[in-house]
Amino acid sequence: MEKAKKIWMDGKLVNWDDAKIHILTHTLHYGFGAFEGTRCYKTVSGSAIFRLDEHLKRLFNSCQILTIDPPFTIEQMAAASKEIVKANDYQECYLRHIIYIGDGELGLGTMTNPVRAAIAVWKWGAYLGEEGLKKGIRLKTSSYVRLPVNSFPAKAKAVGNYVNSILAKREVLKAGYDEALMLDTSGYIAEASGENIFLVFGKTLITPPKSSSILNGITRKSVIELAKNLGFIVKEETFPRDTVYIADEVFLTGTAAEVTPVREVDNRKIGQGSAGPVTIKIQSEFFNVVLGKNPEYKKWLTYI
Repeated sequence: MEKAKKIWMDGKLVNWDDAKIHILTHTLHYGFGAFEGTRCYKTVSGSAIFRLDEHLKRLFNSCQILTIDPPFTIEQMAAASKEIVKANDYQECYLRHIIYIGDGELGLGTMTNPVRAAIAVWKWGAYLGEEGLKKGIRLKTSSYVRLPVNSFPAKAKAVGNYVNSILAKREVLKAGYDEALMLDTSGYIAEASGENIFLVFGKTLITPPKSSSILNGITRKSVIELAKNLGFIVKEETFPRDTVYIADEVFLTGTAAEVTPVREVDNRKIGQGSAGPVTIKIQSEFFNVVLGKNPEYKKWLTYI
């Protein structure tokens, strides 16, 4: 990772190498905290953060679910997001927001530790690789299932939740695949380790419903709206893994992954074994939006 100049911590800009926490930071030990990731793009009209308001709203919703009181307002975090991009002279970058429990007492019932906040930025290209973004990636169904909704807060982007995803990701990487596909406890498709999934059948797109054990991705919501406006039918419904095998096309969505085609799942070629025409169309439209080339979606961009 290329170091940036500054990181925003608790209302102040500090040097990258000075952005440190105590070894007894509560979230480090127990994973109790919330985070967000969003991207700043170099658009045709200047640098802009994609759907910043929605990301910050989800961050604060995660804190509400976790019973954490953020030390700053959404408006303050939004201003800090623009400040940190400018402070690092970035025209495009990834932003990582985190609200976490600081040091003090340790123990599961600790209620007195300070709540802290930080925003880091760095240059981050295609999360699943430039080649994967163009030609498609290989998925493998993981033996680790997505945790059930009555056991963890599925709608919170909670720090500790991602142990589940990391185990799945590491398992399939060691097997030579690019990304993990995760089932829910009923055996239906949930999502990838860090992305939502879409299947294409002709003019119809299918994706697991918000009520299932998935994070309701902001890129997911954006793609649903874009696809409908492009004339596609979008259905939110449950489906087993064999439905994935017979799809015309499969693609993943996420802030980091953007819109990434899938060419193979569990040693089965999907479609023609490359990015399909629907995926390419939606991917192209998505990049038109984030790069400011479609004025209809200007509301999704927060200019720096």
